[in-house]
Amino acid sequence: MSSSKSPTEDDVLAQAAKWQDQGRQVALATVVATWGSSPRPVGSQLVVDQRNNMLGSVSGGCIEGAVVHEARQVMESGQPRVLEFGVSDEQAWEVGLACGGTVKVFVERLE
Repeated sequence: MSSSKSPTEDDVLAQAAKWQDQGRQVALATVVATWGSSPRPVGSQLVVDQRNNMLGSVSGGCIEGAVVHEARQVMESGQPRVLEFGVSDEQAWEVGLACGGTVKVFVERLE
């Protein structure tokens, strides 16, 4: 996405509602805590539908692939999850979070 304007929380939630109105399963990921250097602040959101469409950002791209993967599992199971990524976490290096911080993301299926 090379848009010069980032979507707002209202844009993300409006898109989630639109996808739900179209009968799609939808998951919402929200940054709930950060420590140290973090690409996105607390409250940043990413919405994902069952077709892998997405809007918003929880990381500036460095962990989004992992969050989308978890969002798909949350859509299937209905069980929310809290994900944590940080430089001491081996998975953080795999997904590219080498910025020196920790990010905690809550992922839930929207009903």
